[in-house]
Amino acid sequence: MVTFTFRKYGKNLGTRPLGKLVREQLLPVIEQNECVVLDFTDVNVVSNSFADECIAKLLLTMSLSELKSRTTFRGLNPVASESILTALRRRHLTTP
Repeated sequence: MVTFTFRKYGKNLGTRPLGKLVREQLLPVIEQNECVVLDFTDVNVVSNSFADECIAKLLLTMSLSELKSRTTFRGLNPVASESILTALRRRHLTTP
């Protein structure tokens, strides 16, 4: 199991450009490993924009069930967790 640490990108993850940058670094890690821990320890804010661009857009390259089986979350505060869940729900509903 490999850990991908979001704190190295900042305590407040808020923009689409940052989300895209992180997703581009995260995707190869997911593809090369059986299970990746998405570690948000010490991250205060995850905006809806960042969550959509970084996490939910992974659904453009893999199914929700594959994403769930290959990743697990750690260290999410309730607000950040809700942002990610909302982004995944919205993206899942709009992705063919």
